[in-house]
Amino acid sequence: MDVTTLAALLRETEERHGRYEPIAPAHQWSDRYAAFIVARQDGLEADSAADRAGRYTEAVRA
Repeated sequence: MDVTTLAALLRETEERHGRYEPIAPAHQWSDRYAAFIVARQDGLEADSAADRAGRYTEAVRA
């Protein structure tokens, strides 16, 4: 992955995370960002990637 692509994914992740943050239980942002970026690399659309990241974040909190 090149820097431009990673930077774009991080910005997209930040936007989606901002929507999640007000309703989220305590979590590590890095877990959510990593899960979102991997989901996008796997070909998921942004909303589906955000859903997957949320599920992952919940799973690692437990």
